[in-house]
Amino acid sequence: MTVVTRFAPSPTGFLHIGGARTALFNWLFARHHGGKYLLRIEDTDRARSTQTAIDAILDGLSWLGLDWDGDVTYQFVRSERHAEVARQMMAEGKAYYCYASPQELEEMRDGQRRAGVPVRYDGRWRDRDPKEAPAGVAPVIRLRAPQSGRTVIQDAVQGEVTVENAVLDDMVLLRADGTPTYMLAVVVDDQDMGVTHVIRGDDHLNNAFRQLQIIRAMGWPEPVYAHIPLIHGPDGAKLSKRHGALGVDAYRDMGFLAAALRNYLLRLGWGHGDDEIISTEQAIEWFDLSGVGRSPSRFDTAKLTNLNAHYLRETADESLLALVLPRVEKNLGGPIDPVALARVRRGMNGVKQRSRTLVELADNLVFYARHGAAPITDDKARAQLTPQAKALLPKLADALDAQGADWSEKQIEETIRRFSEAQGVKLGQVAQPLRVAMTGSTASPGIFEVLAILGPSETRARLQAAAG
Repeated sequence: MTVVTRFAPSPTGFLHIGGARTALFNWLFARHHGGKYLLRIEDTDRARSTQTAIDAILDGLSWLGLDWDGDVTYQFVRSERHAEVARQMMAEGKAYYCYASPQELEEMRDGQRRAGVPVRYDGRWRDRDPKEAPAGVAPVIRLRAPQSGRTVIQDAVQGEVTVENAVLDDMVLLRADGTPTYMLAVVVDDQDMGVTHVIRGDDHLNNAFRQLQIIRAMGWPEPVYAHIPLIHGPDGAKLSKRHGALGVDAYRDMGFLAAALRNYLLRLGWGHGDDEIISTEQAIEWFDLSGVGRSPSRFDTAKLTNLNAHYLRETADESLLALVLPRVEKNLGGPIDPVALARVRRGMNGVKQRSRTLVELADNLVFYARHGAAPITDDKARAQLTPQAKALLPKLADALDAQGADWSEKQIEETIRRFSEAQGVKLGQVAQPLRVAMTGSTASPGIFEVLAILGPSETRARLQAAAG
């Protein structure tokens, strides 16, 4: 059997973190088993579905690297196929026309609420002759569901889950206007797409019992269900925007790497021993549903940020350059010239060690991309440029000029150490004002490395500017 999974988002908003994890689990399971991972856009809610949301979902999945097999399936255009199945069930006696009017159904529900009993369709048209139908009422088609016994699901994550059929009513398959319901559309699409494993959030577990009744009525193969627990916030409450429940595009904008986000989402509800850093290749090799836990996982932005810092350090400098350069140029307010680009390229390794996101990386690299004085916006940095420190900077510039053509990191360090001793001050009393003069900040890669990358002319220009 070829494993076939699917991710089926509704395009009513962005691709949120929970949806991204569901997509990831489906993708990994299919790749692990050498199967297919399909994408279906469930756009039957025409009032709320938007092309903007569809584009955001496709873009988010592509950025995450969750490439799908074949073309995207759009549910709405398959409406006639869904209706065809409902009519087939009618012809086989597995469904029936219900002529109850909306007012009649509302009165039924009001009576059930007053009686304190579950609100459900009471089957009033289940065995009635359609000849009794009132004039002017367009019927819906309802499933003739089993009224006794139980529906049992052997869920690959939740274990055996059971519901009494008596609590499941005869749900609507086809509305009075001829449009299919969500429940019917999902089942028909899964069947036609050959889906073997339905991996989704456990908020869909109740839907599975109803969907399984349609599958069994049609005599179709039953998929393996795997309902994964939802993601909660750090406080254990349902994940919301205040916890970081943003769209995947927002995490990209905040400077997170796709590989880091994949790794983090993988560990939200799935584990492989004590492993925390798991490459995509390892994830494909190791992933299976047996590793998915039953308890909700907790989203922690701080942990994601720390994990992202690891991935930044491990990413090749040239790969990072392609990702960070647009952000650097945005900080600059214009394109970067070749000289500055060469400095940024050389400085990448040192700066990425001190950065946690691409945003921080761009902020920390921009001093290499500038020409002339480094802007100082930090009071702590500004405090380093005391009158005494400013008096030292021109002298230091002369000392660095005197060292000749050897502008190596080692030679720069030796020159500055000798200069400090000659001036009778500690190295830090020179190094910290020098750092501020070069970078505009009190934090940077090693100052000798910084000067070696900036070069002699840029170093002198910044020393003179800082000395005032």
